[in-house]
Amino acid sequence: MSAAESRHILDNPALASLTGPHARFAERRGRVLRYPVDVSPWLALPDDPDADDWADLAALAGPGSEVPLPGYRGEIPDGWEITFRAEGVQFVDDGLAAAPDPEAIRLGPADVPEMLDLVARTQPGPFENRTIELGTYLGIRRDGALVAMAGERLHPPGWTEISAVCTDPAVRGEGLATRLILAVAHGIRERGETPFLHTGAANTNAIRLYESLGFRLRRRTAFLAARVPEPETEPREAVAVP
Repeated sequence: MSAAESRHILDNPALASLTGPHARFAERRGRVLRYPVDVSPWLALPDDPDADDWADLAALAGPGSEVPLPGYRGEIPDGWEITFRAEGVQFVDDGLAAAPDPEAIRLGPADVPEMLDLVARTQPGPFENRTIELGTYLGIRRDGALVAMAGERLHPPGWTEISAVCTDPAVRGEGLATRLILAVAHGIRERGETPFLHTGAANTNAIRLYESLGFRLRRRTAFLAARVPEPETEPREAVAVP
């Protein structure tokens, strides 16, 4: 069996998403794909990027840009600067008690300002102006205010990632995140797909919650970002001063 045949679709979930169910979002240069930056920062390198792929990534992102390289553990070309590195984990559904939630409401474009505010206060991970277009997002309101939400992000064939799970600090401890995770998972299951998610390896509270709900650790991964090199400028020729 070749290395390509032995790889799982979730080993490069952004690539599987952007060449599959999320192909309508894909911005492409050569073998490099990415989401529009106002949808998601995720981008996808091929499994075996070569010098041409790195050049295409640089051209797609632009000189000096910071680009995320989720899951990448290979060599970074000379001139690229690593700006962020953290260990991560990927979990998959292994017996979730998925169920709809009577208090959960489907969020839409009109809710985005509140969603962005909740994300800014709770820092669950990237969420942009158009992230809601990636899938179903559910929320819970109290006294009219959005206090918790969760939704769908990457979408490899047969799988959907649960993301943007966050709860206002004022209502933490009430189990709202758990309820929303199970409600989003229920919708994914109803389509015949399997939920999965990512979190930081150091986020022990989240890991404990996910394992208690019925998620199983599938693999360890990496969250990485790097800065595209600035173009080299030609040195000016020395001029004699009279």
